[in-house]
Amino acid sequence: MQKKNVLKGVLFVGIGASIYGMLATFVKLAYNEGYTTSEVTTSQFILGLVGLLILNFVQTITSKKPLPSPNTIEVRNLLLAGTSLGCTSLFYYIAVQYINVSIAIVLLMQSVWFSVVVESFITKKLPQARKILSVIIVLVGTVLATNLINTEIRLDLKGIFWGLMAAASYTMTMFTSNKLATHLPVFRKSLIMLAGGSVVVFLFLLFAQIGPLHSSILKSFYLNFTDNTDHIHAFRYSILWKYGFILALFGTIIPPILFNIGFPNAGLGLGSIVSSLELPVSVTMAFALLGEEVVFIQWIGIALILFAIILMNLPSKRELAVA
Repeated sequence: MQKKNVLKGVLFVGIGASIYGMLATFVKLAYNEGYTTSEVTTSQFILGLVGLLILNFVQTITSKKPLPSPNTIEVRNLLLAGTSLGCTSLFYYIAVQYINVSIAIVLLMQSVWFSVVVESFITKKLPQARKILSVIIVLVGTVLATNLINTEIRLDLKGIFWGLMAAASYTMTMFTSNKLATHLPVFRKSLIMLAGGSVVVFLFLLFAQIGPLHSSILKSFYLNFTDNTDHIHAFRYSILWKYGFILALFGTIIPPILFNIGFPNAGLGLGSIVSSLELPVSVTMAFALLGEEVVFIQWIGIALILFAIILMNLPSKRELAVA
């Protein structure tokens, strides 16, 4: 039975990661049609909320027994955890404006070593030698995967900044969502977290497009770190039916549900290894649909990052002895 649960978890995490890896390509396609970051993220989260509300309603009326409800503290914690979910999408999509999807996903995967640093601060212990080696391999793989050794290539610093911000936010999402309210039904937990992320996205919409906030500090920061001119036209509702549905399905409905089902069965270590499928899927989609050039040395870098993730999550001798 245990083996069956692990295999089930691996399957769900793998499918969820693969679907999430496709997301940035559709975001780039929406950008190519002139849609803005706020339009893309708002449509994704609005339709995601609608979809999860429907799923929650269906689950509630079809359940043969009462479903557990979160208490006030759990709701607050899930909402706070969800803000990092909203920030991840927002920062990631801004990064895609300036750099290729293949490079953006590589920057997002820096969450691998970000998590090692955060873990060492929380536990107040230095990471194991194997984790340090994994971090070094990730950094070397990043240099190759972004093709930095090619002197002719110029990476946009704004794209790098927002890509690393997305990685930092994604790190916080992983550290919080997998430990909070695990007893809740998957749809209910996902809905609350998505609601927290929606607050961030709707504030960005208000600031960037509907009516920019009249704060000189915020406006100067925003304009210094983006070239965004989202506020020059009204929100275009056509994004909802042209790209909103697929963005919501691939970004805020299917992957969170599959991750919430899969990680408890697969375990965080094995689940992290499987979720790294997001990286090659995203790069392959960008190559196939967007025609982004991916040279051989970049594939070597991607392979190194995947190897580092596996190495970081291999069980230690002590863990094997206990098992």
